[in-house]
Amino acid sequence: MKVSLLFKTEKNVSALLATVLLGACIGFAVPAAVAATPQAGAAPVLVTGLPDFTELVEKTGPAVVNIRTTEKVQMGSTTAGGEEDEQMQEFFRRFFGTPVPKQAPSPKGRKQAPQQEEEVARGVGSGFIISQDGYVLTNAHVVDGASEVYVKLTDKREFKAKVIGTDKRSDVAVLKIEGSKLPRLTIGDSEKVKVGEWVIAIGSPFDLDNTVTAGIVSAKARDTGDYLPLIQTDVAVNPGNSGGPLINMRGEVIGINSQIYSRSGGYMGISFAIPIDEAIRVAEQLKSSGKVTRGRIGVQIAEVSKEVAESIGLTKAQGALVTRVEAGGPAEKAGIQDGDVILKFNGVIVEKSSNLPGIVGVAKPGSKATVSIWRKGAARDLTVGVAEVDADKSVAKTDKKAKQERVSNILGIYVSDLNAAQKKETPGGIGVVIDTVDGPAAQVGLRAGDIILTMNNVDVKDAKQFSAMLAKADPKKAVVLLVRRGDASQFIPIRPVAP
Repeated sequence: MKVSLLFKTEKNVSALLATVLLGACIGFAVPAAVAATPQAGAAPVLVTGLPDFTELVEKTGPAVVNIRTTEKVQMGSTTAGGEEDEQMQEFFRRFFGTPVPKQAPSPKGRKQAPQQEEEVARGVGSGFIISQDGYVLTNAHVVDGASEVYVKLTDKREFKAKVIGTDKRSDVAVLKIEGSKLPRLTIGDSEKVKVGEWVIAIGSPFDLDNTVTAGIVSAKARDTGDYLPLIQTDVAVNPGNSGGPLINMRGEVIGINSQIYSRSGGYMGISFAIPIDEAIRVAEQLKSSGKVTRGRIGVQIAEVSKEVAESIGLTKAQGALVTRVEAGGPAEKAGIQDGDVILKFNGVIVEKSSNLPGIVGVAKPGSKATVSIWRKGAARDLTVGVAEVDADKSVAKTDKKAKQERVSNILGIYVSDLNAAQKKETPGGIGVVIDTVDGPAAQVGLRAGDIILTMNNVDVKDAKQFSAMLAKADPKKAVVLLVRRGDASQFIPIRPVAP
């Protein structure tokens, strides 16, 4: 029966409408005769029903852990018999979890007790067990700077964890707890992830243990300015979810929840996860040597636009455009020049410029690689030696003296001290280099590699000073940074995120 036959008269229309409304109000089924039926030749229904996550959560939940960290701080000195001071310290410890404010100097003649170290709560995050003997994956920023790390399972057992190593470039950390026959997650294949597939996240947002949220994969290989492209989802992720697993419908972990896009500090519909393939590669190196080595060839690159591709004879806009070749570096020695487009590295196609660092990064330092380039309308292959990326000096927890501080702040910036080469290129050798950006800094256009020279007209000497200056900044006022990019510098005002 054609649909048009159902609307033959006004009387029939009224009767049909009454039937539909009645069915909707009191829960009766609409008669089959008035239900919509697919026409001949219509496309088949591709999605039916919604997934049931209950079995998935029961299977994977026990391997997800809560991670809490502490740090040791010098507590304010107390005077002999100073009960009020002790009560105030206890108040701050219990309700704020922060170091006690500095006490005023005691009057002369009053005996002072020696200062003591106090272990105070520092933060919470998430993680997941990847082996029955107790190896745990989480984010590097979850455990960075912690004095002690504690891992709690869903069965309420708590372990003191050892930090095997951290890698800030990928934001991956490996922990070890002493246990056997522990629940563990199955490792998936992030290369096989499909946009639109259902995924869940389990973690401890706002310290709420084993919270489950669900969504879909929104995009793959999303370039966020970090070392590697991330998996984008619409799964609700909030502070405390960091380090928790992103799990597919087969119960396999395909990523580590790491970042969110937010103007408020909370979830706004976009979250990012580190692909598990890269995380496992990093974890294996951390387990075997405590550090991660990556390859480099010494070039600065940019995206190949459609206009550029057409002008140089490329059939499609792909590859990485070389904008600068490091003097004396591997690329220069191999004959790579400014204006070349790198199309392949060891046979792997470079779809866009952001892919190249990750592709080169997995090459073994000291090895030789074949680089396919496009120059003056023709492709050619060059052999280039692979050098090692400057070691991340904060990888091993024991390497405290050489630790290069990297801080996150109210502007959404991660910074590091300048290396020797950067100091030579910067007037006065001052400043800090931006590692990654998000939030307010990303919105005003700052990006990795920019150098911050001054803040509110005060020279920035190193990352530690930059952190201290921001800690004292008024969060209600814009912070003005003098930023150097290439050979040009510009003042950029940034309004901080309200705490």
